[in-house]
Amino acid sequence: MTPGRPPPRPAPEPAPTADQATEDAMSNATTVSPAHSASTASTLITNIAALVTNDPSLGDGSPLGLIQDAAVVIEGDRVVWTGDQSKAPATDNRVDADGRAVLPGFVDSHSHLVFAGDRTQEFNARMSGRAYSAGGIRTTVAATRAATDAELEAGLTRYLAEALRQGTTTFETKSGYGLTVEDEARALRIAAAHTDEVTYLGAHIVSPDYTDDPAGYVSLVTGEMLDACAPYARWIDVFCEKGAFDGDQARAILTAGRAKGLHPRIHANQLSYGPGVQLAVELDAASADHCTHLTAEDVDALANSRTVATLLPGAEFSTRAEWPNARRLLDAGVTVALSTDCNPGSSFTSSVPFCVALAVRDMRMTPDEAVWSATAGGAAALRREDIGRLTPGAYADLILLDAPSHVHLAYRPGVPLVSGVWRRGARVA
Repeated sequence: MTPGRPPPRPAPEPAPTADQATEDAMSNATTVSPAHSASTASTLITNIAALVTNDPSLGDGSPLGLIQDAAVVIEGDRVVWTGDQSKAPATDNRVDADGRAVLPGFVDSHSHLVFAGDRTQEFNARMSGRAYSAGGIRTTVAATRAATDAELEAGLTRYLAEALRQGTTTFETKSGYGLTVEDEARALRIAAAHTDEVTYLGAHIVSPDYTDDPAGYVSLVTGEMLDACAPYARWIDVFCEKGAFDGDQARAILTAGRAKGLHPRIHANQLSYGPGVQLAVELDAASADHCTHLTAEDVDALANSRTVATLLPGAEFSTRAEWPNARRLLDAGVTVALSTDCNPGSSFTSSVPFCVALAVRDMRMTPDEAVWSATAGGAAALRREDIGRLTPGAYADLILLDAPSHVHLAYRPGVPLVSGVWRRGARVA
């Protein structure tokens, strides 16, 4: 989180954590003793030049909790020890980081990965001068409705594998390209087979089938469609924007979802000033995403709430739009996350490292802030405390960079620096 902000409260049903950590202040290390079985092997990753823990009580005392000449011990699917490599306990296995940096796996808290087709022609036209608007979503809706379940799942797994190779170990993804009861429910069912962080976005735009009856579509989204989709989702989202849904419609949709046990998040203030951010804070949404056009009142509301401002620089890059003012948000004390917004229309990238580089270069974030926002910030946007950090009790989701420092993610943009990925304690890339 940003310095001085309290940690986000956990989700109502957080994932189980390991036993409470004990800290060795003399060695600047932490350890836990989880339930142990004979079949649980432990692994030491040592000779780490710089370890990002995201625990400011460790290492250099910064929000990154950076430890030099460090080591990490993994047991099962959890981190059980972090600290100075000279103090590392004995383990069953050993991995030599060879002077590379290690940081938590990226948490991509905003993506749209269940779709068919692409919008190459639209992108080409936009790069030739046509302005971006919400209407292009209809092209993807038509292709998605025509696709089979197998085709949609094949696309999803392709983009997930792509993201994993680049260090993303947790991702959220949404529906929103079906806009019928059947197509929204199947998108969420397919997504739920691959992640727990599934978001119902029937309110992406008004369905083409309801062009002349937007109120009727809101009734569908809050009624029959919600009933069909809620069993597969944790979250509910709405695109609160001109050309999509206004503030009253968005409030009705999010409130209906909350009554069904789904927690709100919202596409807010992307294309213009509007009510999205204020509505997010009012409803205690986990995140307000985009946040490009903000008033002073919007910034103040975010700073005094636990709603995370999720910034999506891939969208600005791909639409040549105005960049969000990350510096303004951070200086006000707002908790900020970075995510890809991977989707076929406005941000067709699965690369969090690319978004980190954009945030540093064009949104005036420091490398430390951008890395924090892409890891712990994403976890906060999902109201998770078991990911986005490398401290005892957290999931052993981590990445090894072919570089001595996390700063290289911005310093060497476009270079495939992720040379190793562990997810839930197993090396997967």
